[in-house]
Amino acid sequence: MKRSIITTSDGSKTIQIEGWNEQYHSIHGALQEAKHVYINAGLKTFLERQPKQNALTVLEIGFGTGLNALLTALESLNISQEICYHGIEAYPVEAEELQALGYHTLIGSDPSIFQNIHNCSWHETHKILPHFSIVKRQAFFSDIAEVNAFDVIYFDAFGPRVQPNLWIESIFKKMYEALRPNGLLVTYCAKGSVRRCMQAVGFEVERLPGPPGKREMLRAIKL
Repeated sequence: MKRSIITTSDGSKTIQIEGWNEQYHSIHGALQEAKHVYINAGLKTFLERQPKQNALTVLEIGFGTGLNALLTALESLNISQEICYHGIEAYPVEAEELQALGYHTLIGSDPSIFQNIHNCSWHETHKILPHFSIVKRQAFFSDIAEVNAFDVIYFDAFGPRVQPNLWIESIFKKMYEALRPNGLLVTYCAKGSVRRCMQAVGFEVERLPGPPGKREMLRAIKL
C-alpha cells in the first residue's frame, strides 16, 4: 500500500497510508497531538497522581514512528523517576521514512536520542538516557499477555474506521489486565463504542478535551 510523508498543521510530519486515507498522527498537528494525549493526559497525569512512585512502566500500543517514545524520553530528563518503555509494533517503519520525518530536528533534541531509539535491537532492553530505557517488541496487540505490569498505556493504534478489530472489548480486556491498579490508558479516539468497550471490562472512563482537530479524547483508569 502506497505511503507518503505529509506535513501536518503544526509543521511536524507524519506518514500517510494513501489506500486507507489514514495517517500515523493527526493531520491537525502530529506533535501537538502526541504531547496533548500521551504526555500531558497520560504520563504527566500519572506522575502527578503518584508522586512517590520511584519507577514506572509505559506500554505503547502502536509504536509506529517512535514520536511518543521520543517525547517520553525527553520528559525523563525533567523527572527523577525511572521510565521503562515497551513499544509494540507489528510492522516497523522503514529507516528512510524515519529520516524523512525529522522529529529530532523539529523538537530540537539531541538527534542521537531518536536514532538510538530506532537503531537499538528489538526484544531487548536498552538504556537510552539515565532515566529512560526501552524494549521494542515486534508483535501484534493481541499478543499482550502481561498482568499487572504497566502503569500507563498509550493506545495509539490506527483508528477504528480502518482497523475495527483493534478497538473491541477483548483487546481492552487485555489492556485492563495488563495495567496495575491506578494505571491509566489514554487514546486520541473518543467514539462512544470504544468508551463502552472500556467500561464493559472495568475501566472508569473520562472524556477530556481533545488535541487540535478533535473535540474529545479518552482516559481510562483501572481502580
